[in-house]
Amino acid sequence: MSSPDPRFSAPGHPPATITEFKGVRFLHLGTSWVQGAMRLSRPDAIELEYVQMMMMWMLFIEQPRRIAQLGLGSGALTKFCYQRFPQARVSVAELNPNVVAINRALFGLPPNDARLDVREMDALDFVNDPANRGQLDVLQVDLYDEEARGPVLDTPEFYQACADCLKDGGIMTANVFGDFSNYDKNLQAMESAFDSVVWLPEVHDANIVVIAFKNSPQVDFAALYKRAGDIRREFNLPAKNWVNGLKAWMHDHA
Repeated sequence: MSSPDPRFSAPGHPPATITEFKGVRFLHLGTSWVQGAMRLSRPDAIELEYVQMMMMWMLFIEQPRRIAQLGLGSGALTKFCYQRFPQARVSVAELNPNVVAINRALFGLPPNDARLDVREMDALDFVNDPANRGQLDVLQVDLYDEEARGPVLDTPEFYQACADCLKDGGIMTANVFGDFSNYDKNLQAMESAFDSVVWLPEVHDANIVVIAFKNSPQVDFAALYKRAGDIRREFNLPAKNWVNGLKAWMHDHA
């Protein structure tokens, strides 16, 4: 692993470092845990399957106006949303300044502008800000410390604040990773705040992606498979797998 670069090792926060393997650049926070990835030949694509799954809201929302991301990672979701939804404003809350700096230098994160607002701030402060209440179409949550034991924020109060930031019909996707004891705790906390919560099967290293609906959607699988085909053609994302996962969940929890 590369030694910490002074640009990405401001004190008080874990240093951000990279490794590269077979054409993919990986982000680390001072440990071997992978916090994000970017294929050098396709820097604007979403490389990791579980991160692609965080875009599952696209099955239900086609023209988002406000998207927010809690936890920047390697910037894959942020870049994708900024570039592929030109009508949307994209906000990010990232606590670690080293992560923001390495994203700008080595992961192709664009500078802030009228549509992109990457802020060095606590995710809890973001969701508790009254200015964000009822403003978001989409909220994507991927919050880990450098040890990656589980989500940093996982209380019912946190998830209620997430739900409160969403407009009617809004959707949260979240990556729930770590010890198995975390899963039940997070699921119960989410179910107390959202009308409907669906877990998709694990695809990679115990990352489980959850989609949480502020208002329970009408689920028409024929329409969702058609939408998945459109997403595959336009955005090159494996959306049919997402619908299969939803269908399996509905079947198991009928």
